[in-house]
Amino acid sequence: MNTTEHLKREFRARDAFVIAFVFISPIVALYGVFGLVLQAAGPAGWWAFAIVLILQLLLAATLGVLVSRWPFEGGSYQWARRLVGPAYGWATGWIYVWTLIIVVASGAFFLAGFLPSLLGIAPFSVGEQTVVALAVLAFITVLNVLGPAALKIFTRFSLACEAIGSVGLATVLLIWHREQPLSVLTTTGGASSGHYLWGGFIVAIGMVGYSFAGFESVCSMAEEIKNPEKHLPKVMIGAVMAIGVVVLYSSLALILAIPDLPAVLAGQVADPAADTIVAALGEGFAKPFLALVVLGFLASILAAQTSVSRVAWSFARDGSLPGSGSLSKLSGRHGTPARAIVTIGVAAGVVTVLAFSDRVYATLVSAATTGFFITMSLVAAGLITRMARGTWRDGPFTFGTLTPLVAVVAGAWAAFQVINIAWPRATGEPWYVTWAVVVGVAAIAVLGVVARFFLPKHTAGQSEPESILIAD
Repeated sequence: MNTTEHLKREFRARDAFVIAFVFISPIVALYGVFGLVLQAAGPAGWWAFAIVLILQLLLAATLGVLVSRWPFEGGSYQWARRLVGPAYGWATGWIYVWTLIIVVASGAFFLAGFLPSLLGIAPFSVGEQTVVALAVLAFITVLNVLGPAALKIFTRFSLACEAIGSVGLATVLLIWHREQPLSVLTTTGGASSGHYLWGGFIVAIGMVGYSFAGFESVCSMAEEIKNPEKHLPKVMIGAVMAIGVVVLYSSLALILAIPDLPAVLAGQVADPAADTIVAALGEGFAKPFLALVVLGFLASILAAQTSVSRVAWSFARDGSLPGSGSLSKLSGRHGTPARAIVTIGVAAGVVTVLAFSDRVYATLVSAATTGFFITMSLVAAGLITRMARGTWRDGPFTFGTLTPLVAVVAGAWAAFQVINIAWPRATGEPWYVTWAVVVGVAAIAVLGVVARFFLPKHTAGQSEPESILIAD
């Protein structure tokens, strides 16, 4: 092992649940894709949320089996190393790191776009929005460097506001502002007419899949959580279930409260969720709602930066990144990877600046969307292979004889999502937009090849660092 420093177990099970919950965030999970889902699949797109929830629960259960056996900092990176080998683990972790960096950058950029409406000022230009996004990144980086106490306080506050706000708002809409009959959930409203299954509902499933991703991020902090092998499987499953219930309830309320459904399906309403809420509750409620959205995005990217900094630190501890000697250092005051946190903040800032064009930014975000599922596919494939060879040994959390079936279904779901999201459907956009996922993933792969070129030879997958041998 490249460092004798050890992380402190500062988080309990409920802290881990809060972090997983706010990473997904009911606000981000729903309002970020609500309009897109309706345009793709109509009101019947609500069922995409239900289907994806069930499949994501199976994926969470599969990852629970892994973290129960190997509760180490770095999550999917460390699991893939142990399941298949160092090179496989390095590639899996590299994709995951850049997925989360792009999530952090894109979250800050979109959050900045909400601020003018909240503050009552003129909309930002793209350049101004980029500068504000950099300020947001600086803020969350400082908050993360301040240590576990600041993270706990902020995420707990966010969870309370989001859960109460989402459920309360949905209840008000359902009781006093219903505009559509319940039967509308079985109609498409003409969305993707003639190509509904492929062009509509499956597209909606791809979008919703991204909204429910991120529950696994808390596993990247396993060595900072008390009794992780016991608590983290339950935390992941519980967080997905809690978010799913809130999102299903909130999306149902929003669909039934839409005042002009044809206009929404025709794409004439820029933000169907906000428009529905304002129409029902008046302009006076717009700013509190926007404040809730900003808080949700802020907490989500804070949790994402926390997670990815731990994966980077885990890489560095194994000497598997350029500059590992520095990145593996822990802060003397809090015992957290402050240098890795700052490095991730800078990397997210660079992505934000390079993605100055809206179209380039859309390409990066599309790559991040499928990055979650590529990572999960690789991990699930490694687990299935080990089980097929008879070399897998269960940890405390297991489904017994059903574990292989759960893993196969979860792995197939993750692989399906990779294909579903990456498929170059005809959109009338330029080729680099149509092939956005392939372009983005290829760029991440090229960066990985360059990074590995600068690694010492023994860390490029030709030998096994000591840290990998601990669990076995």
